[in-house]
Amino acid sequence: MTDKRLAPGDEAPDFTLTDADGNAVSLSSLRGQRVIIYFYPAAMTPGCTTQACDFRDSLADLSAAGTTVLGISPDQPAKLAKFRDKEGLTFPLLSDPGHEVHRAYGTYGEKKLYGKTTVGVIRSTFVVGPDGLLEHAYYGVKATGHVARLRKDLGV
Repeated sequence: MTDKRLAPGDEAPDFTLTDADGNAVSLSSLRGQRVIIYFYPAAMTPGCTTQACDFRDSLADLSAAGTTVLGISPDQPAKLAKFRDKEGLTFPLLSDPGHEVHRAYGTYGEKKLYGKTTVGVIRSTFVVGPDGLLEHAYYGVKATGHVARLRKDLGV
């Protein structure tokens, strides 16, 4: 668990994770472009599906603005592939089963779920600028409406 919180201006922690097809994806390989990294608890759950589909439906506009989207969850690549194929997702879904990247971004820890304190993935989104520094850091976001808010903040 972590109490760490990143803020705009912080350097985005680099990572290399496996995507749904077993390929390695590194944040550093995307340097020079804006990257949205969103952390979600579990593929194929209602909230995570809503959020992923909102990103999917906004992807053309985000891509046209030079922005790449990466989704990260603790799910294994096979489950990510099933989720991607079922929902027609066209951006990389990355597997972080040991929560190392979640911890580096402060997205794994205590959270409230239905009034109870639990430990797990804190739904969060980060915007990394072309220089590798965070432009935005959103913690504890709601699945519904978040992508629209993000697009408004980015002017996309």
